[in-house]
Amino acid sequence: MSGTAPSGNFRQANVERNTNETQIAISINLDGSGRLETETGLPFLDHMLDQIARHGLIDLKIKAKGDLDIDAHHTVEDIGIAFGQAINGALDKTGIRRYGHAYVPLDEALSRVVIDFSGRPGLEYHVDFVKGMVGNFDVDLFHEFFQGFVNHSFVTLHIDNIRGKNAHHQIETIFKAFGRALRMAIEIDPRASEVIPSTKGSL
Repeated sequence: MSGTAPSGNFRQANVERNTNETQIAISINLDGSGRLETETGLPFLDHMLDQIARHGLIDLKIKAKGDLDIDAHHTVEDIGIAFGQAINGALDKTGIRRYGHAYVPLDEALSRVVIDFSGRPGLEYHVDFVKGMVGNFDVDLFHEFFQGFVNHSFVTLHIDNIRGKNAHHQIETIFKAFGRALRMAIEIDPRASEVIPSTKGSL
């Protein structure tokens, strides 16, 4: 397994992650306009990644080649890992709001996401899907995506699907809320633009 450390200018980064199972390349601009270019071989995942870009107002370019002939597990998890590395590489925490939260509905479904750029990876994921597949996509893999993201972006992330009767709606509210919470947390606070948002003085 091999990987390259994130690199980039202020609030931008490029990451490559290459293993025997996947080859992932991600470019990110945290101050974008919500554009997504993606090539993962997983259309439903692409649809969810579009929610992050659009609602987070970040520009994302993701190219992934994985062992989809086995299943989607490695590809989904490794995209989450590389995405977390890209966020971590792009973000100077000085002056950011640090915390973000959002509630998002979609018809009968409602989800809440809360994020803290704490420097401490932690995931609380409380989602009971009404069914295990959306099309041919295993929805359990979304936990692996977020776990990979958390471990490599060093954030604390709480995800709660409050209600929903349609699995597509459930996961889409989660990704939209995640994008909105992410946007809030990485936004520069004009009242504290030179300050690390922690009494410790570091994050």
